[in-house]
Amino acid sequence: MNRFFEHLRRLLDRPIGIGSRIALVALSAIMFLSFQLPLWRYSMEAPQYPKGLYVDIYFHRLEAGNDGHDIDEINELNHYIGMMKIDRSQLIELDWIPFAFGVLMLLAIRSALIGDGRSLVDLTVLTFFLIAFTGGRFIYKLYAFGHFLDPAAPVKIEPFTPVILGTKQVANFTTHSYPRSGSAIVFSFAAGIALITIWHFRGLVSRAKHPIERHESVESASTT
Repeated sequence: MNRFFEHLRRLLDRPIGIGSRIALVALSAIMFLSFQLPLWRYSMEAPQYPKGLYVDIYFHRLEAGNDGHDIDEINELNHYIGMMKIDRSQLIELDWIPFAFGVLMLLAIRSALIGDGRSLVDLTVLTFFLIAFTGGRFIYKLYAFGHFLDPAAPVKIEPFTPVILGTKQVANFTTHSYPRSGSAIVFSFAAGIALITIWHFRGLVSRAKHPIERHESVESASTT
């Protein structure tokens, strides 16, 4: 067991390879593009809206179809069933999420310049924690929109959770929720960080294994 922790300490202290450093810089550059691309789209169709209505969610803003008028139409429809108004000022997550992912990019560049195994582990844990946390907040927001209904609304419906991913029928509306190009870049960034971390430790473990095997073979030979 002591030998295991000794090798683990060496893995954590070993500098990152040049190939991994280049990959980290490339991932950070690609991640920067996601700030200008939509992360998620929520849309709906109904007989009275054959062209559909949609809202795109960016890191820092909302963008609706029909030159921004779709969000007003969606809020008007939501008003009839008592749902909260979709308003950028209420989505406080969009105030801090860009900074949080910006910090991830800076940490990736820092790891590329002076990082070791420890910095890769920290970067991987923070990346997946932030993605899980923001995803959880998104799910909670959808839950709140569909469950905290105004009891004085003209139309009474049972509380519900709007579609999180995929398609769902609500009354005569077909609603859709799916990721867009910005999310694809975020997930690619996370996958790339994880692969770099796995590769860094995989190579070190294979190197560290041989001295142990030689030591064990010497011990077995001495006993015979």
